[in-house]
Amino acid sequence: MIIGVPREIKQDEHRVSLVPAGAYSLVKAGHQVLIEQGAGWGSGIPDVEYKNVGAQIVADCDELFAQADMIIKVKEPLAPEYRLLRDGQILFTFLHLAALPELTQVLLARRIIALAYETVQLSDHSLPLLAPMSEVAGRMSVQEGAKYLERHEGGRGVLLAGVPGVPPGQVTIVGGGTVGTNAAKMAVGLGATVTVIDVNPSRMRYVDDLFQGRVRTLMSTEYAIAEMTARSDLVIGAALVPGGRAPRLVTQEMIAGMSTGAVVVDVAIDQGGCVETSHPTSHSKPTFIVDGVVHYCVANMPGAVARTSTFALTNVTFPYVMAIATKGWRQAVRDDHSLARGLNVCDGEVTHPAVAEALGLPHVPVEHIVS
Repeated sequence: MIIGVPREIKQDEHRVSLVPAGAYSLVKAGHQVLIEQGAGWGSGIPDVEYKNVGAQIVADCDELFAQADMIIKVKEPLAPEYRLLRDGQILFTFLHLAALPELTQVLLARRIIALAYETVQLSDHSLPLLAPMSEVAGRMSVQEGAKYLERHEGGRGVLLAGVPGVPPGQVTIVGGGTVGTNAAKMAVGLGATVTVIDVNPSRMRYVDDLFQGRVRTLMSTEYAIAEMTARSDLVIGAALVPGGRAPRLVTQEMIAGMSTGAVVVDVAIDQGGCVETSHPTSHSKPTFIVDGVVHYCVANMPGAVARTSTFALTNVTFPYVMAIATKGWRQAVRDDHSLARGLNVCDGEVTHPAVAEALGLPHVPVEHIVS
């Protein structure tokens, strides 16, 4: 199979979907690997490292898309890339289609076999390809939140750690999954007062055991979220519905009830956001203010720490890339139920139920497609 790795064109996105070690293994297995010139530069990987392991460096992105049987990316295709997608081509990347109806229609029209990193799901309901980026984003959320609490950044002028005689900042995390627990680790490490709100009692028990009482847990209700956001310096939105649109748990009214200069970091923004007042921003212009509250809503947070993120992501995506390349997508999906859950769109049909529900489109089960 011919595997194409284009350079990411999303603003401030510096990750790359394949590292030289992965290219080496694919070439050794008899596949052809095409790397767009400069694709790895943002992650500190020069073209020569790919060339030395047998990959071909392609200067023209059009040529790469035209030749490749499978395109592997980090972020979803953007409008300038739509015309490059070839009918029946395999696309393996983060897609977040529940928040992107236009892209979904393009993939349907081109009969793309689109597999999304974020919906590959193991039998225990964990999301192995989303997990490392959730870990990065969760840890970054507190780092960025602490930064924008500084007065010159528009914040309240609060040091999350506090100092002797002055109480630490209050951090509320809405969602106790991978993002939420990693955010809690950072916030606890800084010395903040931390509350995690979640709807799952088992998850709250896990958080309570993990932090041995250093983190307060609350059942997710509208009342609890309103009460905690009103008293918080930093609110982190970390709610997730796999494949679906993020639930709007923090309302505009709750934002209006927060202190002037408080900060909201909506990590769920790539799935539409779990804060009603959120809209996507970029690393170049990461924040905006609503009702005096600073909003940080960068949709590709891990792109800021591209080298760490690239290696963390490709560690988990590569085995699936190799399986698809070696077996073909249809057999790979038949053999691996977790990969089957990653199939979002195929042959002009929506195959993931949460995507279909979010966009109001018909759903065709994966089993019907691959049988």
